Amino acid sequence: MPDKPVQTFLELLSHARKQPPKRVAIVGAENDIALEAIAQAMTHKIAIPVLIGESDKVRDRISKLNLEEQLAEARFINTESIEKAAETAVALARSNEIDILLKGSLRTDQLLKAVLSKETGLRKNSVLSDILLYEDRCSGYTRLVGISDGGLTPLPTREQKIELIRNAIPVLQALGIARPKIGLLSATEAVSKALPSTIDAEAITNQAAELFSDCDVFGPLALDNALLRSAAEAKGITNPVAGAVDCMIAPNIEAANMTAKAVKYIGGSACAHVIMGAKIPVLIPSRVESAEDKLYAIALGVIIDAQ
Repeated sequence: MPDKPVQTFLELLSHARKQPPKRVAIVGAENDIALEAIAQAMTHKIAIPVLIGESDKVRDRISKLNLEEQLAEARFINTESIEKAAETAVALARSNEIDILLKGSLRTDQLLKAVLSKETGLRKNSVLSDILLYEDRCSGYTRLVGISDGGLTPLPTREQKIELIRNAIPVLQALGIARPKIGLLSATEAVSKALPSTIDAEAITNQAAELFSDCDVFGPLALDNALLRSAAEAKGITNPVAGAVDCMIAPNIEAANMTAKAVKYIGGSACAHVIMGAKIPVLIPSRVESAEDKLYAIALGVIIDAQ
């Protein structure tokens, strides 16, 4: 764990460089942006690339990108299909030959099918979830804040929301936040039978002391009073989580996904996200995300795996 909380992606990258480099497998490595990201990760000495896919096509992409020198020491594993690439990557993870999975040219569902296989997959926890980090500036300074779950759990039950919190804790602790503050989001901070997410949030808050020994949980919170102390004070919310959340648990996948896209495309923040609950970090950046975002995702995977 860092001596003080990591507050920006540049600090995240700097902290990752202090760890031993991790074996990062690109699943479906015939993807230019993923190749650029792993080349940058090699330059920063945080990754050892394992490129899984049709090797001739991968080498052709590397040549056209002028990355032969950066990726000269990469390990190539030839597979004839996307499905076989995903299965091979998961098998390598199960045999401890790789440390991190990074989605390349395949779809998220194609990778997760192999990750979630009951017989040969990587499931560790009962629920897998996506935690996205972005650089938040609502407090007047920059800090990394998480959003979950915009990728896997469509409409989480109360029990699943508890697991989303448990999956988020090690991510936040890897950032140096010893006791994370977790906010349970809804459209309002007022408990209402018309909004089941507020009922769930109140129930989890009331159970939090029994459920969690290593974080503080509070809700329901609207987005403004989750992030802004002034908004929380204006609503008379005195709980220390309000206005200072380290991670927001959204009521459903739509809210989490749209919030995550808003902070990136409207707010202009870089992003990095990771699937937790598997035996190793699984990185599923969108295929339209930049090489920079994917580099930060790799750095996030490195510090999580180093814990």
